[in-house]
Amino acid sequence: MTRVLVVWCPDWPATAAGMDAAAPGAVAAGGRVAACTAAARAEGVRRGQRIRDAQRRCPELAVRERDTGTEGRLFEDVAAAVAELAPKVEVVRPGLCAIEARGPARFYGGEEALRVLVQDTVVEAGHDCGSGVADGLFAAGLAARAGQGGVVVPEGGAAAFLAPYPLSVLDRPELADLLRRLGVTTLGGFAALPSGHVAGRFGADGALAHRLARGEEPRPLAAVPGAADLSVRAAFDPPAARAEQVVFAAKRLAGELHEGLAAGGLTCVRLEAAAGFADGRVLRRLWRHDGRLSATAVAERVRWQLSAWSAGRPAPGTDPEGIETPVPGGDGGDPGEAAWGGIAWLELAPDQLVPDEGRQEALWGRSPLTDRIARAADRIQSLLGHAAITRPVLTGGRGPGEQVVRVPVGDLPPGSVPDGPWPGRVTAPAPAAVPPHARPAEVVDAAGGLVAVSARCTVSAPPAALAIGGTTAAVTGWTGPWPADEHWWDPARARRRARFQVATEDGAAYLLAVEGGHWHVEAAYD
Repeated sequence: MTRVLVVWCPDWPATAAGMDAAAPGAVAAGGRVAACTAAARAEGVRRGQRIRDAQRRCPELAVRERDTGTEGRLFEDVAAAVAELAPKVEVVRPGLCAIEARGPARFYGGEEALRVLVQDTVVEAGHDCGSGVADGLFAAGLAARAGQGGVVVPEGGAAAFLAPYPLSVLDRPELADLLRRLGVTTLGGFAALPSGHVAGRFGADGALAHRLARGEEPRPLAAVPGAADLSVRAAFDPPAARAEQVVFAAKRLAGELHEGLAAGGLTCVRLEAAAGFADGRVLRRLWRHDGRLSATAVAERVRWQLSAWSAGRPAPGTDPEGIETPVPGGDGGDPGEAAWGGIAWLELAPDQLVPDEGRQEALWGRSPLTDRIARAADRIQSLLGHAAITRPVLTGGRGPGEQVVRVPVGDLPPGSVPDGPWPGRVTAPAPAAVPPHARPAEVVDAAGGLVAVSARCTVSAPPAALAIGGTTAAVTGWTGPWPADEHWWDPARARRRARFQVATEDGAAYLLAVEGGHWHVEAAYD
């Protein structure tokens, strides 16, 4: 196991938005709370709440929209402070970075001395943080949150340290709900389950979570080291004076890097971006991603680096040779002005490789992406963000709308499709069309009364007619019900539904659902 030190900056999105921890504040994304200050949490605000609900709990709550670009750029200060003490800082995400602890711990006199030194260094740089050391990244991340500023978990003690934690720390709510129904409430209880049974019941993602609960690495590292011949490099002559030139080159280099890795059946989950400046300085940063970093995502991270590095260069007039240079952002905040004489070269190198298990790069059906579609998708992502274009990927669920998850174009799909079982799932064939919103409907019997389903799944009378949007058609065939009693242990999320397949005299066929005495159309068959 690798000994890892993690630096965790609490509520980083709120910190990057300039919010004071002592004042109620929240950062919003998609109409929900993405992060909040400590004062807001004390008033009952929680991550994932609707903004309206959060403001109801805390009327004085200040809300700002999330800016991931600013989060990444400002976190460079933290990563640079840690890099002064240890090489090869890995930015897991803005707000969380990690280093391998063995070498630096020997140099600084032990793991506890290293942990305290790193924490003090980041605090002196102006950012509150916790730091922790443990076996593996997952345990170290929780160690950074434990105690008063973090703890050191003894070597080999990750499983015992993780055992009391609730299942919610796995960040897999559906898996946590299912395990609680089975009587498992802690990571220790989950870790005690046999590995083979966990993999067979919960699939690949459940097996990965089981490894985390046992204090193991999420997956075995591939025995393929990052090689120099897989790196890609671009030189700028004369040196690039603006960030846009470098970002454009980074996107092109990322495409070349992915092509080289694909030829060897590999994919990169950790990437090093290095920039050489005209005055001889070389600045490097590691970036991690759970799936394959797309060219657009790589370019975005290079932009974060350049913005942070430009913001930290000396002011005009302080050059040793007395030559005045442009001010970063001097034309209205653009971080692309010349820094340290300009950038002479940019290099992207795969730092952690794993076998490529395959991916489906398609926007619909099974057709591969054409170059024209790929260019259009990259362009829209550069304008609207990486998650602006998604593609459907089949996953587990009961209803047809629950069996599809949307993944940003360029990212890997989920690791596996859960096998289930899914009691109450509608049998094949699958419907042809699923509307984005359920359409109200009415199903009546021969006497004109609304058809109902009892708690024992007894149909009050055979369906005789179906009315959708003012149009009524006689029912010529039906089957069901398929009952689904979901989250019965949680009153706030409990749902009881019954689904039917119905064919009408006009040749149409529908998947209907009745819930709370109301009918609606879930899908239509071709």
